[in-house]
Amino acid sequence: MSETAGVKVLGGAVERGDEILTAEALQFVAKLQRAFGARRDELLERRKQRRAEAAEKGRLDFLEETKHIREGDWQVAEPPADIADRRVEITGPTDRKMAINALNSGAKVWLADLEDANTPHWENVVGGQVNLHDLVRKQIELHVPGGKSYTLRDDVTHAVPLVRPRGWHFDEKHLEVDGKPVVGALVDFGLHFFHNAQELLNRGSGPYFYLPKMESHLEARLWNDVFTYAQQELGIPHGSVRATVLIETYPAAFEMEEILYELRDHSAGLNAGRWDYLFSVIKTFRDSDKYVLPDRNAVTMTAPFMRAYTELLVRTCHKRGAFAIGGMAAFIPTKDDSNAAAMEKVHADKKREAGDGFDGSWVAHPGLVPICYEEFDAVLGDKPNQIDRKREDVNVTADQLLAVSETPGEKTIEGLRGAVDVGVRYIVSWLGGNGAAAIHNLMEDAATAEISRSQIWQWLHNNVQLSNGQTVTLELVRETLADTEKALRAEAGFPTENLSRAIELFEQVAVADDFVDFLTLPAYEQID
Repeated sequence: MSETAGVKVLGGAVERGDEILTAEALQFVAKLQRAFGARRDELLERRKQRRAEAAEKGRLDFLEETKHIREGDWQVAEPPADIADRRVEITGPTDRKMAINALNSGAKVWLADLEDANTPHWENVVGGQVNLHDLVRKQIELHVPGGKSYTLRDDVTHAVPLVRPRGWHFDEKHLEVDGKPVVGALVDFGLHFFHNAQELLNRGSGPYFYLPKMESHLEARLWNDVFTYAQQELGIPHGSVRATVLIETYPAAFEMEEILYELRDHSAGLNAGRWDYLFSVIKTFRDSDKYVLPDRNAVTMTAPFMRAYTELLVRTCHKRGAFAIGGMAAFIPTKDDSNAAAMEKVHADKKREAGDGFDGSWVAHPGLVPICYEEFDAVLGDKPNQIDRKREDVNVTADQLLAVSETPGEKTIEGLRGAVDVGVRYIVSWLGGNGAAAIHNLMEDAATAEISRSQIWQWLHNNVQLSNGQTVTLELVRETLADTEKALRAEAGFPTENLSRAIELFEQVAVADDFVDFLTLPAYEQID
């Protein structure tokens, strides 16, 4: 443990950590915490109040008090040249090998994920910053003893990093300021900004970010104030920061324009996700039988309420001169017969997004980069984006965003078993320090476990009857968990070290009377 001017580092030594956790960097993070930590706390309390209000009304709606913003005449700042073309973005954690592979993939942007594809083990938190430091300076390499070497290709000039810090809800227990844990988002943002903002500008780029899990424009305002403060503190020109917001919570879908407005000097658009959005639908209206979803794999982006969400996102972004970025293709290419069908699904998904007006989209594996290029090239051609396509034909109502009950698909015992299986597998991986887990030929992150466990919670607490006539009960969930544990212990090569803890944790967040807001919070208590 080390301490300097009110800052305590409680985490252990990390290789090259002294280069990141300098006294100056820690004091910068401390300034952010002292300036904005209390406001973060207030906004988390506001989330609880808003959810209670929404649950009581049984609906969400566009805000009356911000109608003037939606009807106003304004635009976000023009995009910097190096991210004017974002047609293919690859996502992944900031471990060294995956960072190098992402930059070598040919994608235009790398979402450097310090959040859902990462785990907040201290060595990952600090090690990710070491890797970002080296990556920005194009000096990142990895030599595995007795194995392969990973280096950046000589021709790598793109794959601009957009760093995703943790959401506002997460505290970093390994770092304290004035006796309190620092907001995780401020740790992730602050360390990267302190070490790399000026270097990125020197190289013709800038400090660019993806912002997750926000639920309101007031949370976007807080981020904007953080950016303004950080730029002033370090003498970085105002507007150098650019941030793309993931619209992955149900309340945020009703405040897209307001979120863009709050960040307008620093905005790089919005992104449409899937699993986290569905998780938030359940979380927001978990006590209502009007928002009960079928099997998670049955809920596609073409479901009416999901279609309304993505159409509104493109319309909103392009109306304000901002990027609209599509969702994740999580398939991991294989060499067996299943690959062709999976790749066709990726083609169809990216073709739909490009046709709808999105400016780019995500993939999780370098093997999917060419597919994403093919579909967006077919629509964009030589144009860097299609922000000029205003989609004035779109007029989405609150009722359309709320039309969850119109979602086709069944609630099945196979869906229940699949949710338990994937959720437990992911938590095992997470507890072991890997937040990007290959499960059944898909690259999964924390959002997968969240939708899995929250769906079971919803079915259980709404006495859902499955297609085979069974009612989802505590006994059925526990029986399924027991069967899953038995199967995983018998599976060749499956790491069982954290399996018992994963089963216990999954049951806790899937069946407890009180809904746990994020499963990663109790999981965090179990790691060093």
